[in-house]
Amino acid sequence: MNTIAGPSPVGLSRRGLLISMTAAGAAFTLTSPTDAATGVYEPTIWYSIDRSGAVTVHIIRAEMGQHVGTAIARIVADELEADWAKVKIDHVDSDPRWGLMVTGGSWSVWQSYPLYSQAAAAGRIALVEAGAKALGVPAASCVARDGAIVAGAKSISYGDIVARGGLPSGYTAEALAKMPVKDATQRRLVGRPVIARDIPAKTNGQGLYGLDAKVPGMVYARPRLPPTRYGASVTAIDESEARKIPGYLRAIALDDPSGTAPGVVMVYAESFVAADRAAEALKVTWKPGDTATVSEADLQARARTLIADKAGGGLVVDDPGVDAAFAAAGTTLERTYTTATALHFQLEPVNALAFEKDGVFEIHTGNQWQSLVLPWLAKALGRDEKTIVLRTYLLGGGFGRRLNGDYAVVAALASKAIGGKPVKVVWTRPDDTRFDSPRSPSVQVVRAALGAGGRITAMDHACCAGWPTQAMAPFFMPNGKNGVAYDPFAISGADHWYNVGAQRVRAIRNDLANRAFRPGWLRSVGPGFTNWAVECFMDEAALAAKADPVAFRLKMLDARGRNAGSSPNAVGGAARQAAVLRRLASKAGWGGALPKNTGLGVATTFGQERDMPTWVACAARVAVDSATGAVKVEKLTLVVDCGIVVDPDGALAQMEGAALWGLSLALKEGSAFEGGQPRDLNLDGYTPLRMSDVPDLDIEFVKSDHVPVGLGEPATTVVGPAIGNAIFNAVGARVRDLPIRPDAVKAALPA
Repeated sequence: MNTIAGPSPVGLSRRGLLISMTAAGAAFTLTSPTDAATGVYEPTIWYSIDRSGAVTVHIIRAEMGQHVGTAIARIVADELEADWAKVKIDHVDSDPRWGLMVTGGSWSVWQSYPLYSQAAAAGRIALVEAGAKALGVPAASCVARDGAIVAGAKSISYGDIVARGGLPSGYTAEALAKMPVKDATQRRLVGRPVIARDIPAKTNGQGLYGLDAKVPGMVYARPRLPPTRYGASVTAIDESEARKIPGYLRAIALDDPSGTAPGVVMVYAESFVAADRAAEALKVTWKPGDTATVSEADLQARARTLIADKAGGGLVVDDPGVDAAFAAAGTTLERTYTTATALHFQLEPVNALAFEKDGVFEIHTGNQWQSLVLPWLAKALGRDEKTIVLRTYLLGGGFGRRLNGDYAVVAALASKAIGGKPVKVVWTRPDDTRFDSPRSPSVQVVRAALGAGGRITAMDHACCAGWPTQAMAPFFMPNGKNGVAYDPFAISGADHWYNVGAQRVRAIRNDLANRAFRPGWLRSVGPGFTNWAVECFMDEAALAAKADPVAFRLKMLDARGRNAGSSPNAVGGAARQAAVLRRLASKAGWGGALPKNTGLGVATTFGQERDMPTWVACAARVAVDSATGAVKVEKLTLVVDCGIVVDPDGALAQMEGAALWGLSLALKEGSAFEGGQPRDLNLDGYTPLRMSDVPDLDIEFVKSDHVPVGLGEPATTVVGPAIGNAIFNAVGARVRDLPIRPDAVKAALPA
């Protein structure tokens, strides 16, 4: 990362690392003078005010449909007391001064809220003092409101204050942290409905996506991909048929010193149509890597073998007394849950335009983690990171795929191979799928010891999957209780907030998965499969204990010990999770009569991470055709406590989208590896949720003044297990594998 020096901080918590990286960016706010020539005032690097009073907010988060710029701009405008009609959004290019540039993990608003609030408070206070001086009144008699400083009948606009100059220009990171920001009850814009600022440009064609990028004199290229992600090498290229394609230029086997994409052959042409046709005509011979025959069954079998080795993996939670509790238990329960390979299939296939200009290598593309890909680019190109810039574009869908900027590396190498000339590289849909970073298949074994009254006295959870963080960002991996590093994004969710006595959670890397493909972060990442296991298991444990599933959970959400919560993000702890579950049960009519073969299932999670919990609960109402096993989801009811809701419309859209993604993963989405490649290369075989499958949605936000936390992913984690539990309650079929196929439901029906 361009703002961190020293060795990889293994053992540092994710939150600690995040704070250190954010602070590195904040250090660049020490001096920000008013430019006398332009009349632009920059209290900090995060926004500026010009002589017209227009406020430009600099956004380091990627825009991929979630309207993140609008949410962050609202934070600034509210604290600054700006005129919302004069607020503009600027999505910035990569630059070391921004610190950590990443859009993922449901972090954007959570990270941005304190940072932008403090920066805006600094500007507001400075403007009040300068405005008071201009009006000839004490600062105490002034208020900031709608882009002006007002003192009784007198007022002066922000623009006029900026034009006068003389505003303060030095704020240390420590000073910003101490800025007196508004109490949540004083907010006038945050939490109020607003039309997202990016909608007009997206609907009138002015918004630019990566696919829209172009410069004079560029050529087009399409990659030919090797039979295995790793270990493949080109042995021969036959251009005879490709040369017959009008517009074809040449084919080059790329040399990739970064190891990001070995074995790729780039096909150049004067147009993308020509590049596409020539790529199909080109004959390439590869020596494949050793995973050329790997199948989904191989991946799952390897996971089961690794789980059986009790000494393997990193211990995320390791309470004393787990084994003793199992030995003393009158009843024990053990279940195995699996999930299949899941693909991203974002609407816009990955693409990038790359070229060298005036000593700077530019890559024009949409990306979610600029700070991660820049070092890869530097290594691949053999040049200083300071001479590389990622130009920002809208993303036609990200969902975690564009956290991995491997496609930018390929485009940069394609340009370097022809002397730095502009090359627009576009992946076709099948190329995109084969080059995808799928969510790894997973195997999980969950065990519980039950004591008197059916209460869980110990719980053991082992999860084996491919590790995306190991593959792409190992510096984000902390050490476990046993000193073994683990991927937090492949196990979060298993470290739940239930009081289960002694608890053990073990994260295990599927080494075969990490060799066969590049595991990726897909919307909700690990909690998308860990919560499938946890919440289905809770229903199974309740059944074993002869208890109501809701009451069973509530008894364990007692907010004691490590589940009590902590400031600033997890205040209230498990008590808040219990509150959303109680509200959900009431709202969804838990315990009421239902038609035959119809069931209501519940699940509750904390979204993504214990140090940034979003408390969410879901009830799924399903109807099951017992003759075919087909499942129809009739309604999803969700209750969420995400702290302060910054943008109500955006928050609702995030919950709706995440819930439907969870439904799609539960019933529709799932591929399999065959011959070292994903089986499904297009949307004829891989069939996400269709419009006709969308159920009624009833989503409620708990009113809260707590810290705003993430909303992009939490609902995804809770829908699948709620559906699985509902199927059991409808027809008695317990399915433990995702996605849930009709044949599996039919096979699981009681005799």
